[in-house]
Amino acid sequence: MLGKIREDLQQNLFKTRLTELINLEHPLVKLAQEISWDKIELEFEKLFSDNGRPSIAIRKIAGMLLLKEMFKESDESVVERWIENAYWQYFTGETFFQTDQPFDPSNFVHFRKRIGEKGLEFLLGQSVSLHPKAKTEDEVQIDTTVQEKNITFPTDAKMAKKVIDNCTKIAEKEGIVQRQSYKRVSKQLLRTAYFGHHPKRQKNARMARKKLRTIGKRLLRELERKLPKDVLKDYEEVFKIYLKALTQERTTKDKIYSLHEPQVACIAKGKSGKNYEFGTKVAVVRGRKTGIITSVKRFLGNPHDSKTLEESLAQSERVRKSVGGTRPKKASTDRGFRGIKEVEGTAILLPTKNEKTKYGQQVARLRFRARAAIEPCISHLKRNHSLGLNFLKGVAGDINNALLAGIGYNLKMRFNQIKQQILLWLELILRIFVCKFNFQNEKLAF
Repeated sequence: MLGKIREDLQQNLFKTRLTELINLEHPLVKLAQEISWDKIELEFEKLFSDNGRPSIAIRKIAGMLLLKEMFKESDESVVERWIENAYWQYFTGETFFQTDQPFDPSNFVHFRKRIGEKGLEFLLGQSVSLHPKAKTEDEVQIDTTVQEKNITFPTDAKMAKKVIDNCTKIAEKEGIVQRQSYKRVSKQLLRTAYFGHHPKRQKNARMARKKLRTIGKRLLRELERKLPKDVLKDYEEVFKIYLKALTQERTTKDKIYSLHEPQVACIAKGKSGKNYEFGTKVAVVRGRKTGIITSVKRFLGNPHDSKTLEESLAQSERVRKSVGGTRPKKASTDRGFRGIKEVEGTAILLPTKNEKTKYGQQVARLRFRARAAIEPCISHLKRNHSLGLNFLKGVAGDINNALLAGIGYNLKMRFNQIKQQILLWLELILRIFVCKFNFQNEKLAF
């Protein structure tokens, strides 16, 4: 059942009203007044049943999810900071200052699953609506990046050791008696496999890796023999992943890089400091003049950049139309997107030297100099929001994390704009005061 925040207009002897504690001109207070909380509640209330125990109020959990992405907090830390911060409590719709934990951090997981990709696209649209010019902007900029997954650097030895450990855990769980668990042997073999590039250790390391794979296959075959058929069906997909991880070679396609995140891909971006990144490809669509993100689309594997245009522009169109906007008419890209000139009415612009007139050359030069602005935008998404390292599980976690990073970026930009407006007003008032003071002094001197 849907829970709601009670608006208590009466005074409370033992609690302090938030409006008496905070500065009502604070940027976070202004931002909370601009967000359409009624629309958010109307969109999400249909996801809740009419029966059962009351849930957490939509404004409270949705507001804390937005704060989490704006200030790059974890599920646990945002709940802890909420208790300390009166402005955050006002942002989530509280009337009085609260001293207790609002809910368990695990509720964020259930809420993200409940609203799904469609709900997060709606929230992205609401963040775009705070910037009215962004929803009707004709030209956008597109680029791709890698959303890294929070996994260890994959090696054959580490993955084989993990398979051995997991097989032992499954055997203990299902009551299977193993001939040998290989716990101590696999631990020593993993140590031997370290620093295999050194000439003196090369042969022993190669043999250790081979032995670890052999032990992993042996334990898999033993489980397949001894597990009952009805139980074995539950582990079929898991055992396929384990077998692929143990048998894959350097030239194998669609390799496994993580046992618990098998969808992770190895993507080479040509960086000098980091040759390979393990995660998923993400396409970012940003307005040329406003700088507002209207799409953050996650893709499976490592597709060519030109193959990401259709879906990312379609998501941008859905997000913009949800707040009364239009589809972008132009999209400026880099040469990595070559091969496509138009996608469903949107012209794809690439850097070229084929302009016939000098005016055309100058316009193109300015356009693609401006296109470089998407690079620091992606850097902000990674450093100041959650795109840099994804801690959410599975394919749904990849999709949700990318969209949440875009939402946090747009909200933080509006937050900074409000802060700048307040500073300009203060500067203007100070100048008026100084001018009046100087005028009075000159009048007295005269």
